[in-house]
Amino acid sequence: MNRFKLFALLFITGLAQQVVAKEGYKIQVKFTGTTDSMVYLAHYYGKPLPTIYKTDSARIDSKGMAVLKSDTKTLGGIYMLLLSDRKTYFEFLLNDGDDISIVADVSKLPEGLTFKNSPENDHFQSYVRFLQGFSQKQQSLQKQLSESKTAADSAQIREKIAASGKELVNYRKDYVKKQPNTLLAGIFNALEVPQVPEGKHMLEDGTEDSSFSYTYYKEHYWDGFNFKDDRLIHTPIYDAKLEEYMNKLVLPYEDSVIKESDILLSKTRGQQELFKYTLWWLTRNAESSKIMGMDRVFVYLVENYYMKGDAYWLDNEALGKYYDRAAKITPNLIGRVAPEIKMIGLDNKERTLSAIDAKYTLVVFWDPTCGHCTKEVPAIDSMYRAVLKDKGVKIFSVRTEGDEKLWREFITKNKLGDWTHVYDPEKKSNYRSMYDVYSTPVLYLLDEKKIIRGKRLDHSNILDVINMIEKKQAKTSNSKS
Repeated sequence: MNRFKLFALLFITGLAQQVVAKEGYKIQVKFTGTTDSMVYLAHYYGKPLPTIYKTDSARIDSKGMAVLKSDTKTLGGIYMLLLSDRKTYFEFLLNDGDDISIVADVSKLPEGLTFKNSPENDHFQSYVRFLQGFSQKQQSLQKQLSESKTAADSAQIREKIAASGKELVNYRKDYVKKQPNTLLAGIFNALEVPQVPEGKHMLEDGTEDSSFSYTYYKEHYWDGFNFKDDRLIHTPIYDAKLEEYMNKLVLPYEDSVIKESDILLSKTRGQQELFKYTLWWLTRNAESSKIMGMDRVFVYLVENYYMKGDAYWLDNEALGKYYDRAAKITPNLIGRVAPEIKMIGLDNKERTLSAIDAKYTLVVFWDPTCGHCTKEVPAIDSMYRAVLKDKGVKIFSVRTEGDEKLWREFITKNKLGDWTHVYDPEKKSNYRSMYDVYSTPVLYLLDEKKIIRGKRLDHSNILDVINMIEKKQAKTSNSKS
């Protein structure tokens, strides 16, 4: 073969490869059991059902045929075809460039599926069938366990349950060994959980390591998850893994959460969808957390990611909301000196927060017309009289709204004379912004230097925070001596 012919052959072959490697997808479906209806192409986004996102649609003609087609680059993952009733659907794997033919018997889903030109979907359907059998077996064993009469019977059934679980793990591992570079292998790897080595694990001093299981599980938690495969965001796996890891395995302290957040974001950086979802999830999780101090994590993420251009998908208006929220939280973060409050007292003289001389100052923002406040304030006073006063606590009480007469009457009726009561009749102070007070009641605990040590408290946990502070101080003092 001369050089010209060889070059021409290579050129034609290259063109053919370019044609085959087109972006997008073509999905031809032959439905039996439904016609003249719509079918929707949808995908997961981090979460399981019912959170799905529709990307395409087509009409099923009178012969049961539908074609969905796109020439746009498509991020692969677990997709589904959803019928007009919004209830009937089936899942399948889709990758960019796929050209798939499907025969779907609507009356027999998910079993009634046949794929052409998609070996990976054949494997996926085999896995679905395996899962059905696995689920039925587990349900049967769980029923037997609930009905067992003796400890020996229960132990035997638990062994069968464990053995069945290993069958599922082995099924996935066997597939990964045979097809390591497929999307399904990536999904199986992402589903795996660390298997803690059995037996006792000893420390160097010869004592048993009681934290080994936790440490091992946490350290190996993400071993199977490929943070460089954006397709995994189009599965129902990631959200649940984030939830377990960040809220059950990571210690609920600001520094620990910030450290782990940075690690996860560094792992996903460069992957558009995984990074986007991770930053959104971590921010929302910190903002909505009921754990005291997690607002510092929110501020950290805003200052170190959103303000530095990493949230590229948000417009200026959406970004502004994050900036505004962080700006309102920043002045009252735990560990910062409480902003000064200057207001008018019951005697119409100026009172300041800084003038309160106490080991601890409890700042209470409340409204005499607020139903929750009228229950919480007396409860705080009861706790104050019972234990807090002896702990060196004084209360600085700020009336946010409500009728002045009603406010004074409530104070008298509930005998709150030991409190320092103030209000801002001319609205000169900026306490709402400084202390993020947009509902009531709101409680802050300050130490003798007026440093914020607790926030968003209620009468039931004020003493817990004080005890925690004093325990930490005692530990620090002992370590120095």
